[in-house]
Amino acid sequence: MSQVLQDIRVLDFGRYIAGPYCACLLGDMGADVIRIEKSGGSEDRWVVPIAEGGEGSLFMQVNRNKRSVTLNPRSDEGREIVRKLVATSDVVVANLPPQTLESMGLDYPTLCESKPDVILATISAYGHGGPWSHRVGFDGVAQAMSGAMFMSGPEDEPTRLYYPWVDFTTAMLTAFGTMAAILERQKTGRGQQVEGSLLGSALTVANTTLIEQDVIQANRVATGNRAQTAAPSDCYRTKDGWVLMMVVGQPLFERWATLMGEPHWLEDPRFEDDLARGDNSGPITERMARWCQERTTEECLAKLEAARLPAGPVLSPQEALDHEHIRALKFMLAVDYPGLSKPAPVADIPVRLSETPGSVRNRAPLLGEHTGEVLAEIGYDEEALARLRGAGVV
Repeated sequence: MSQVLQDIRVLDFGRYIAGPYCACLLGDMGADVIRIEKSGGSEDRWVVPIAEGGEGSLFMQVNRNKRSVTLNPRSDEGREIVRKLVATSDVVVANLPPQTLESMGLDYPTLCESKPDVILATISAYGHGGPWSHRVGFDGVAQAMSGAMFMSGPEDEPTRLYYPWVDFTTAMLTAFGTMAAILERQKTGRGQQVEGSLLGSALTVANTTLIEQDVIQANRVATGNRAQTAAPSDCYRTKDGWVLMMVVGQPLFERWATLMGEPHWLEDPRFEDDLARGDNSGPITERMARWCQERTTEECLAKLEAARLPAGPVLSPQEALDHEHIRALKFMLAVDYPGLSKPAPVADIPVRLSETPGSVRNRAPLLGEHTGEVLAEIGYDEEALARLRGAGVV
């Protein structure tokens, strides 16, 4: 079965998460992705190490379906190799500051000298055009600056979400933009630059709250897991764990009142709509908390599902891996890697196409595993490769 991007070549100069996962998603859809790393390996190769060689779980997730080439692109011969690789490629992915792109010959005008219709996908922390454009930043900084941390956790302690949702959101949005640019090039023959940013992604997710603040000056503060514009919507302790349940909208609230066997909730003007229920959630939250405390997690979920109310268990990472539904989905793929004690559970491609599905075909590469193979494709023989290795170019 053919894949959407099977004739597309991508050069991945990404680092950490946003750039590499953007390129990874293109690889999942069939693109030939060549990851360019320093001779000692990029920093993200060693984050959360789990293999005997020091490679980390992050690298194994976001660098599947790639070939690895080691290269010093700042050397004269390295820049020549970059030019030759660009000339045979369709997309360059680089989440690097503008000045770094220029120093490596990866800025868009320079790339176009080698491939006039090339597509450059760049990702920065803050986006271009503002006074912070050249600053460095990570996922957590974007969480902080978008208002997400302020609105998370308890009121007196801003809380960062442990999982790097900004990085992954940015990667997916940039992959979306890159796919759109590929489609446009097929129609017009023109390449272009695609720009994503961590702050832009975080502000996008935060936009509903930001609109509310600007228009009506709600001045909301964090309330833990309790929703502020609906109820009951919170995390509740059961006899043996926790459940999260969310009631949003009048039909669900009516189902909840029926489940409680207490129609008076529907007659009280304090709870006439979602916003009123959010503003006066104390009695509703207390009632739901008592209901959950009298039951096990399994009993709570069974009754909530019977009432068609959205709810789920709060799982630890191990419990998530062991959960019957997650296991039945076969979403976590067993992917081996040299130096691992057992195959790693790598998440499958997160979107499925019925006719041209993506796939995880290959594990993340060893450092420089495909240097000789890739350079041979652009005209370097064994003697030239040995000379480049000796000079520290690759």
